[in-house]
Amino acid sequence: MLPEGTLLLRRCEVEQLLSLPDCIAAVERVFRLQGEGKIPASGILGVRANGGGLHVKAGLLPGERNLLVAKLNTNFPGNRAQSGLPTIQGVIAVCDGDNGCPLALIDSIDITIKRTAAASAVATKYLARKNSSIATICGCGAQGRAQLRAIQLVLPLKKIYAFDLDEDVSKFFARELSRELTIEIEPVKELSRAIRGSDLIVTCTPAREFFIPKQDVAAGTFIAAVGTDDSHKQEIDPALMASAKVVADSVDQVCSIGDTHHAIGKRLMSKNGIYAELSEIVAGHKSGRTSDAEIIIFDSTGIAIEDAIAAATVYEKARTSGFGTYFKFAA
Repeated sequence: MLPEGTLLLRRCEVEQLLSLPDCIAAVERVFRLQGEGKIPASGILGVRANGGGLHVKAGLLPGERNLLVAKLNTNFPGNRAQSGLPTIQGVIAVCDGDNGCPLALIDSIDITIKRTAAASAVATKYLARKNSSIATICGCGAQGRAQLRAIQLVLPLKKIYAFDLDEDVSKFFARELSRELTIEIEPVKELSRAIRGSDLIVTCTPAREFFIPKQDVAAGTFIAAVGTDDSHKQEIDPALMASAKVVADSVDQVCSIGDTHHAIGKRLMSKNGIYAELSEIVAGHKSGRTSDAEIIIFDSTGIAIEDAIAAATVYEKARTSGFGTYFKFAA
């Protein structure tokens, strides 16, 4: 074990250490490594509780120093209204991959938000039309903000439609981010109008029934489907999933907890109907968009390698910059 002990990093420290551009670059790099077969398969475990649950995502990140990384996140959708707590809370444990020594415990919220947005940005880079300029963001909370901030780094966005079931949230989103990003943002009540006029759609909601119908999505649209990370959630019409080119972060995960699994459950598509994993495209083993008319959906359920590379980036930066506090568990 390191003589100073295990590094503890608070949320505010993580926010300072991990920028979105750095996170996007790290996530793209780790997808490429996975596509090249240089990273072993990761694992996931879920446990249900009243009103929410816990999921664990763990993986090995090979490198100059091998790292074992496990994220333990709780998800309780009623927290905001009931207790004022965040919906998602948790920690990421970073361990030495050669001897198991606990190197760091890191608050997971900022990493989860940014790595999810970074994955969408990487997918957008490879799968959206290059001249895409109009986007709809469905779900205007912390994840929606991060998604827009990330995607505008890889696309020449000029107009954004913001949709949320809470109209005050979408209005605040529009005011806040239009000033920050100098992009025109219009809060909308009628989602179908926004979808029909968009080149790109991001869904990051806790919805349990789909709200993106097939008939509203125009040819050439790219959709980053982010919110469905559990089998009871759903955002995309199964008929749309079955007719589109589907790219997964993990084929196995999207077939069990993603929007893809709803289409499979209705027997509209099969596992073999998934075009590729994003890692295959980033590594150059499969092409991304092959025509301007393709509707492409990135089914994003969140995978361990995204957490691992983001946590490793934070850990290495913290060690060299003096952030955090060391604690000796074995003392």
